[in-house]
Amino acid sequence: MLLVVAAATAVGVWLNRPGSGVVILAGAPPLFAEWLPHYGPGSVLAVLIAIGVVAWGPALATRLRRPALAGASYLASVAWIFSLAMIDGWHRGVTDRLTHPYEYLHEVPGITDIPAMLRGFSSRILDFQPDSWTMHVSGHPPAATLVFVWLDRLGLSGGAWAAVVCVLAGALVTVAVPATFAALGRGDQARAMLPFAVLFPGAVWVGVSADGMFAGVTATGVALLAFAAARRGRGAWAMAFLAGLVLGFGIFLSYGLVLLGLVALAVPLAARRPVLLIPAVVGALAVVAAFALAGFWWLDGYHLVVERYYQGIATERPYWYWVWGDLAAVALAAGPAVVAGVRRVLAHAVRTAPKQWNALSLVVVAAVLTIAFADLSGLSKAEVERIWLPFVVWALPATALLPRVSARWWLAGQAATALLVNHLVLTSW
Repeated sequence: MLLVVAAATAVGVWLNRPGSGVVILAGAPPLFAEWLPHYGPGSVLAVLIAIGVVAWGPALATRLRRPALAGASYLASVAWIFSLAMIDGWHRGVTDRLTHPYEYLHEVPGITDIPAMLRGFSSRILDFQPDSWTMHVSGHPPAATLVFVWLDRLGLSGGAWAAVVCVLAGALVTVAVPATFAALGRGDQARAMLPFAVLFPGAVWVGVSADGMFAGVTATGVALLAFAAARRGRGAWAMAFLAGLVLGFGIFLSYGLVLLGLVALAVPLAARRPVLLIPAVVGALAVVAAFALAGFWWLDGYHLVVERYYQGIATERPYWYWVWGDLAAVALAAGPAVVAGVRRVLAHAVRTAPKQWNALSLVVVAAVLTIAFADLSGLSKAEVERIWLPFVVWALPATALLPRVSARWWLAGQAATALLVNHLVLTSW
């Protein structure tokens, strides 16, 4: 991990030099950020939370009852995310993040008719039109923008409320990912990975970005599919249908989240309940049908987004650098413990036949494949430390394979990664 990150940083800095002739459009490669050593109101709190989780997290994860453990983990995750965001300060780190002219909130005041917005959404995706959507709105299906429009309709308008919702939704990952494995009968692994889910370095970008919210929503959808696999009869089918609705809504939050179908597929296969894919697919198709009837067809939006992508920075950022530089950015978001755990999973997967893979192997390999496909596509050159959060969180279970005697050292490495990144660079979003 260190070698890849160091190489991506060194090559990126060299490419950023004046007269290089190459434009990577990242001030602190491989991260989309600017070098700015700083500290802020959240610095002390973040360090204290990290010390607390490292010192007591593994022990509490084995002793607390499941409901209390889930609640404590969720609250600790929310505190960790907020403290990291507050290193940049209340305005720069929290309230102003989603009010930038490129962001969703910029368009919310102009959306007064939701049905009309959905009918005309695709026509405003391409750039260089008088009414072109701003960057993030145009780059995502309409559900991403609708979330913030609905918040505004509820009276929760402005950057502060949007940030709070993104953090609260993003922190669901800490509960949903371990709960998935508990439902699959891997309670010991669920408990082992929980402290690592709390001190996830990707929390730097969960607070505050909409992609953190996307990660929480889709992780909940996958968890619901695991809950369905643990049931029998009509209850299982109803739960799987609900999972399909949530995951179907997820692909209308971000086009790339269709790749999470691999992770969703791995769950019923691990539970030996592939039949549950039927109600799940029906639920997802119901969401697709609802948006289609409202006037938005997903495939039309996707093709227009690809075209818009190549109207802008995609034509300047070199594929040859970002195809491996993106992996360095993902390694920083995942942290050294996850990278080490994934190496163990892949080594085991290579040695054994797929039929012998357990639930953890299936899910983590599926997560690695989603990242590989997204990387090779070239549709995300840079900024993947944020964009691929919904994929990276499904590599977290690999930490359950790390030796328990060294768990605190690996947790310390996770915390140090997040703290160093957040104090050394100013992330753009």
